[in-house]
Amino acid sequence: MQDQDIEKICELGRAVIETEANTIQALAKRIDHQFARACHYLLDCKGRIIVMGMGKSGHIGKKIAATFASTGSPAFFVHPGEAKHGDFGMITRTDVVLALSNSGETEELLSILPFIKRLDIPLISVTGRPQSTLAQSANINLDISVEKEACPLGLAPTASTTATLVMGDALAISLLQKRGFTAEDFALSHPGGTIGRRLLLKVDEIMITGDAIPKVDFNGFLKNALMEITQKKLGMTTIINEKGELAGIFTDGDVRRAFDNNADVHKTVINHIMTKNPKVIRPGILAAEALHIMETHKITALIVTNEQNNPIGIVHLHDILRAGVM
Repeated sequence: MQDQDIEKICELGRAVIETEANTIQALAKRIDHQFARACHYLLDCKGRIIVMGMGKSGHIGKKIAATFASTGSPAFFVHPGEAKHGDFGMITRTDVVLALSNSGETEELLSILPFIKRLDIPLISVTGRPQSTLAQSANINLDISVEKEACPLGLAPTASTTATLVMGDALAISLLQKRGFTAEDFALSHPGGTIGRRLLLKVDEIMITGDAIPKVDFNGFLKNALMEITQKKLGMTTIINEKGELAGIFTDGDVRRAFDNNADVHKTVINHIMTKNPKVIRPGILAAEALHIMETHKITALIVTNEQNNPIGIVHLHDILRAGVM
C-alpha cells in the first residue's frame, strides 16, 4: 500500500470520528427539562425499563438495557417484532417503555403503540424527528437528530446510532447518581467478573489460617524460623510472644541478611534479628486493598490480626493473583 493510500484512509477515519464527536457536542445542548422529566419517569418506575428498537436501533437498545441493568435500574430489551407475537406479555403496567427510532416511523414500533397506551404505560421515545408519529405519541421525546451521518453516502446509521447510545448512557448514569448507586452495588451486579472480585472479595475468603500459619516462638532460634519458613512455603514466618501476640516477622530477606552477618542458626535468638512492627491488616478488608498495600510496600505477604493482635491469617500475593483480583 502506498503512502498516499494510507493517508487517504486515515483521513476518512478521522472524518468519521470528527463527525460523530460534533454530533455528541450538539447533543449536550439538548439535555434540558425534557431529559429531566424522562429521568423522573424512569426513577418512579416500579417495574422494569423496557427498551425497544428495530435494526441498528435494536442493537443499541440491547446495550442501553444492559447498562441500565448493571447500574441499578432493572431493564431488559424487547424486540418490537416479537412483541406482536407474544412477547408483549413480558411488559406490565408497572413498567416504562423506552422506544428508539431515528425516523420515528418504524412500523413495528408504531403497530404496538395502541397496546402500550391500553396499559397506560409511560412511553419515552428517542428519535431524530421530534415531529414523527412515535415522538408525538410519547409522553416525552428525546431529540437525537443529527446534522449528517458519518457515512459519506448518508445512509448507514453511524452518527445517529452514536447519538442514541450516548443519550442512553446519559440517562443510565443520571439515574445511577440519583439512586445513590455505590461501587459495591455495581459489584453485586458483576459477581463473576474482575470488577466484582475487586469490589467484593475479602481477605477472609482467601487467607491461610490455622496450622498453615507459620509461627515461631519469640525466644526461639534462627534454625526454628528456617524450618518453619521451609515447611510452610510462604517465604516468611510470624514471631509470637508468650501471650500469643504478634511480635514481629522473619522473611527470606531477613534470612539473607542474617547469613551475611554470619549468624549462628543454633545460637541466634530470633527476636534479635526479626523485623519488628510488620505490616498487618484486619479481617474484612478487601483483597484489592491488601494487594495495593503489598504493591506499595513491595512485600508478598500480609499478616491478618484480630483486635488482640493475634495472627489469624496470612494473605499471600499468589492467593490474590489466583483469585483474579487484578
